Amino acid sequence: MLSNQLQNGVETAKLIWSRLPNAEDGSDAEGDEDGVLRSEGFDAVESLDYEVIENYAYRQEQARRGKLYVWYNVGVKWFFALLIGIGTGLAAVLINISVENFAGWKYSWTFKIIQTSYVAGFIVYTLFNLALVFSSVYIVTQFAPAAAGSGIPEIKGYLNGIDTRGILLFRTLIGKISGSIGSVGGGLALGKEGPLVHTGACIASLLGQGGSTKYHLSSRWLQIFKSDRDRRDLVTCGCAAGVAAAFRAPVGGVLFALEEVTSWWRSQLMWRVFFTSAVVAVVVRTAMGWCKSGKCGHFGSGGFIIWDVSDGQEDYSFAELLPMAIIGVIGGLLGALFNQLTLYITHWRRNYLHKKGNRVKIIEACLISVMTSVISFGLPLFRKCSACPDSDSSIECPRRPGTYGNYVNFFCSNSNEYNDLATIFFNTQDDAIRNLFSAKTIHEYSAQSLLTFLVMFYSLAVVTFGTAVPAGQFVPGIMIGSTYGRLVGMFVVKLSQKTNIEEGTYALLGAASFLGGSMRMTVSLCVIMVEITNNLKLLPLIMLVLLISKAVGDAFNEGLYEEQARLRGIPLLESRPKNLMRKMTAKEACGNQKVSYFTRVVKVADVANILRTNNHNGFPVVDQPRNGETIVIGLILRSHLLVLLQSKADFQHSPLAVDMRSQSIPIRHNLGDFVKPVTSKGLSINDIHLSPDDLEMYIDLAPFVNPSPYVVPEDMSLTKVYNLFRQLGLRHIFVVPRASRVIGMITRKDLLFEDNEDSGSVELQSTSVRGEERAASRVRRRNSEVGSPLLNGLLE
Repeated sequence: MLSNQLQNGVETAKLIWSRLPNAEDGSDAEGDEDGVLRSEGFDAVESLDYEVIENYAYRQEQARRGKLYVWYNVGVKWFFALLIGIGTGLAAVLINISVENFAGWKYSWTFKIIQTSYVAGFIVYTLFNLALVFSSVYIVTQFAPAAAGSGIPEIKGYLNGIDTRGILLFRTLIGKISGSIGSVGGGLALGKEGPLVHTGACIASLLGQGGSTKYHLSSRWLQIFKSDRDRRDLVTCGCAAGVAAAFRAPVGGVLFALEEVTSWWRSQLMWRVFFTSAVVAVVVRTAMGWCKSGKCGHFGSGGFIIWDVSDGQEDYSFAELLPMAIIGVIGGLLGALFNQLTLYITHWRRNYLHKKGNRVKIIEACLISVMTSVISFGLPLFRKCSACPDSDSSIECPRRPGTYGNYVNFFCSNSNEYNDLATIFFNTQDDAIRNLFSAKTIHEYSAQSLLTFLVMFYSLAVVTFGTAVPAGQFVPGIMIGSTYGRLVGMFVVKLSQKTNIEEGTYALLGAASFLGGSMRMTVSLCVIMVEITNNLKLLPLIMLVLLISKAVGDAFNEGLYEEQARLRGIPLLESRPKNLMRKMTAKEACGNQKVSYFTRVVKVADVANILRTNNHNGFPVVDQPRNGETIVIGLILRSHLLVLLQSKADFQHSPLAVDMRSQSIPIRHNLGDFVKPVTSKGLSINDIHLSPDDLEMYIDLAPFVNPSPYVVPEDMSLTKVYNLFRQLGLRHIFVVPRASRVIGMITRKDLLFEDNEDSGSVELQSTSVRGEERAASRVRRRNSEVGSPLLNGLLE
């Protein structure tokens, strides 16, 4: 019978192996197999249209809208913020409860089996982890390639203006949630916090586009927002909601979105982001209360991160600042080393290993799972057990199998002993961190056990980062930092001989230092650490170690997300321009490039030819008024031209222009026709069929151009162009020769209007210019005669 079972097992393994995708299966010839951009240059990069395209259709639609629509639009934005908070909170609850229950079953079965056989317990433990990791990597490779990794570099690129294909799709959301459950529940050295940020962004994006049409989960009444600007605001809310759900830190989520991921911010967005984070806190808090009644399975509230150290160290002396500063230096060094090692390994994976196909990705993740199981199960077998502390301790020793807490009895000869290394390994990462942060547990861990765990877990985190599973680095970083922080705390306790020093306090500072040295966050990370530990007294110390660790890390390399974004070919525009740009002008940056442009009335054949022969996404449109001088009347996007070619509704036989001053211009398109689907390729020129008769017709582009593109003089410094481009979220800037004349000048006072203004006159708020009001009105009337808006005046 045993031979038959063995033969059946071999046949099953062969069947599974044959069904694994090979290098030829599922390959994408148009993009990278990970769902992100290739790093060999930025030719495949497409930017997002955060600028408002003020063409004729836009102006006509704005003219029809009244105050009621404005209030309706604002109300829908707040309603979507509510839905994003609820959706992200529920996703976090689902992931946490699933991970905790899988971990609970795993440890419960393992501890039950090792009572009779440690070998059988090891096999069950390894197979359980392997099954979860296999499910995660299989879902990612076969269903949602863009769900691999943390997703924060891609979301940061999206908010910076880069359209990375596939990162905000419905299948990416499903792959992120299910993959996180498998990878984290399978015991890999990674966390679920980064994927939760990506999950919140996906939920926000899906709400912004009205659902998923591919999977028939769309709703027309949700399809309100048609521009990339509105979707960007929603995704920002989703990022903050993800951090708030991961750490139960609503204020930290707002600051994380402001400091780390977004490139554009305003006060109205701050309110909505704050509201979304507050909704998430309410949802997670409600789930906490529900779990305390025992309805969440094995670990109850164990999976919802909050490491309460309010009963820890009350005060600290001036002499303790030196070892705390040393913790900051260690965090900066280890964080910079972590970034560099993961950069090298990820580069090797992407350029060599992962190019061999999805089968290799699956095998790699499964091998790392087996290696992690061997280390976490095998190393505690070599540690000598310690006696439990005095019975008057408030912490149970040893803890019951299948529950979270300190003091794990593993491979011990007596029932009142515990294995300190197993106490870290045989817990979920959240519970292990809670043990390391815990107060009143002096001498719970030996220095040898902490050092062993630090080396092994650090190595596992480096190797695991970059595999084809959803992977966050927040909690692994906290694990690493809290380990060496507790080591430093043990030495301080031993040298000072003081009883009021808590090793858990140093563990907390170590966790903050490693995250600061790796991710280079300061304000948001400081608030998150305070919120998850519930101890405001440690705020100055956390600020100290964060500043030191960030300064040390910056001396070696950039932050983790910036390094990974560059490796993935995401061209982020950082907050500060390079020093070299100060010596360059806009004309020098343009080089000798040849500008492709269209005339106002253009032949369809010419449009199709230009779109086929180059990959530009924006084109100037020129015209010759009555005086014969060629002028630029605006900018038209490639995506708008493709819509016009596909619809053919605006084709005309005559090469004559439409009279833009006429009030009876037919509007054959609305703004929704020009909206490109979120993070997809959109329409291509190869998808459009044009007959020979169509190619001989004409299009008047004037109603569809953006008549007010941003323009800079050719001798403007590239630094000013960079700041203008990034701060306004632009996609194109025209570089033109120095202007020959000035038709007016706008100052601050010209932009200050009273709320109760009437249509006949405008009253300025500045009292110092009351006497100039009549002169200013005359200037405005004269300017309106000299030069009216481009779309209406220059096309005469």
